[in-house]
Amino acid sequence: MKPWLLIPAKSFDEAKSRLAGVLSAPQRAALSAHLLARTLRMANASALFARIVVVSRDPAALALAEAFAALALSETVPDLNAALRQARLTAEREGADAVLTLPADLPRLQAADLHLLAGARDEPRTVVIAPSRDQGTNALLLPLPAPFDFAFGPDSYPIHHVRAASAGCTVRVVCTETLRFDLDSPADLEELTADAPILVEALLSALSSELLH
Repeated sequence: MKPWLLIPAKSFDEAKSRLAGVLSAPQRAALSAHLLARTLRMANASALFARIVVVSRDPAALALAEAFAALALSETVPDLNAALRQARLTAEREGADAVLTLPADLPRLQAADLHLLAGARDEPRTVVIAPSRDQGTNALLLPLPAPFDFAFGPDSYPIHHVRAASAGCTVRVVCTETLRFDLDSPADLEELTADAPILVEALLSALSSELLH
């Protein structure tokens, strides 16, 4: 059975606050919307997921999810782990046997990364983790019922790894340069701009007019 994909999305107007010194509020909103749309487009094209869920309290993010035929789940508690728990329980109730949690702020994400993550699940009790460069978690595939709760936040990668091992799960780590990079700080944006200036120019142009309304 294919896993469900869970994508948490902050309000576009509040996302990427650490970039406030280098990007205006409209630019940050456009960037967040573009990254979510890019992730949804790639996930749909991969045909790897039984269902895609976007959980958010932002009507614009939920509308964008629906535009890509994803399930738009209105966040009931303004907390990342609580929102993901809400999405996971929805998947469980619908009969899913696994969920892959993936943030939308991975601008280097490739279709090959999604195939690696899904393909690393080689037995029912497998947990797949993709660490970020700062020891956070950029992807987490859990079997259902979940053997442990989400712990996204600082240093979540070792926490998730320990929880998975303690629950008796087989742990697979997927580590690619494209998966490890998340766009969070001005230094991240500077690095991305140096590597892909055309992409960044597009992100900061007129993307918001179609994606935010």
